[in-house]
Amino acid sequence: MTAPRKPFFPSDQPIRDAGGPLDVRDLGVIDYTEAWELQQALASQRAADEIGDTVLVLEHPDTYTAGKRTQPEDLPDNDTPVVAVDRGGRITWHGKGQLVVYPIIKLANPVDVVDYVRRLEEAAIEAIRRSGVSTAGRIDGRSGVWVPHTTRAASEQAPARDRKVAALGIRITRGVTMHGLSLNCNNSLEAYSHIVPCGISDADVTTMSLELGRTITPADMQAPLIDALDRALTGELVVANHTFASAPDPSKGLTRVL
Repeated sequence: MTAPRKPFFPSDQPIRDAGGPLDVRDLGVIDYTEAWELQQALASQRAADEIGDTVLVLEHPDTYTAGKRTQPEDLPDNDTPVVAVDRGGRITWHGKGQLVVYPIIKLANPVDVVDYVRRLEEAAIEAIRRSGVSTAGRIDGRSGVWVPHTTRAASEQAPARDRKVAALGIRITRGVTMHGLSLNCNNSLEAYSHIVPCGISDADVTTMSLELGRTITPADMQAPLIDALDRALTGELVVANHTFASAPDPSKGLTRVL
């Protein structure tokens, strides 16, 4: 899907305020709240130009995070902790086997939130397709990266409906991005059965491993995803139309009620 209006910057131009290499920090497995506090500190430093653009790469222990439009009916029916967070969207899950990437990027003015989200999606689509899931794309009206129901997964354990393989949720403060994207690699899908993931009940969730029929770890996807992200932010990787379907936006018109 392309942006609903012409982006503020040409698609082949950088969206970052400054050039130079990204400072990529591999944090391993880190508690969600600890990583969130680190993001906040780094975002403040980036806004003050005390550091350059930084990307945190990590995994979280088993945690649900509730975005600003989460509804009571979305919440888990088990005892896993839920963290109310300041990103957009509704509820999702993080845990081992899922690659999480948090870009702390100072965007060029005027800040273009839609274009930034599309570039994150483009980076994920590029990495996922290059790794073998060639039909991954977008559903108009829903964020993230999806695999169409018409694609037969290599594993019979994969869901049959349209299925999300990468989720996005962001916040931009003082022109600096926080939060980002998560890519399901070889995690279990059991935790998703206890929530309404992203408020979407008419589609499913999948992993790279289920789609390809072999184990794909976060370590396997880290380099391809970071490379694609870097190129998307500079404009070398141009946002293209990868839309294969449309569906209602599950967050439209909602406000946080938790």
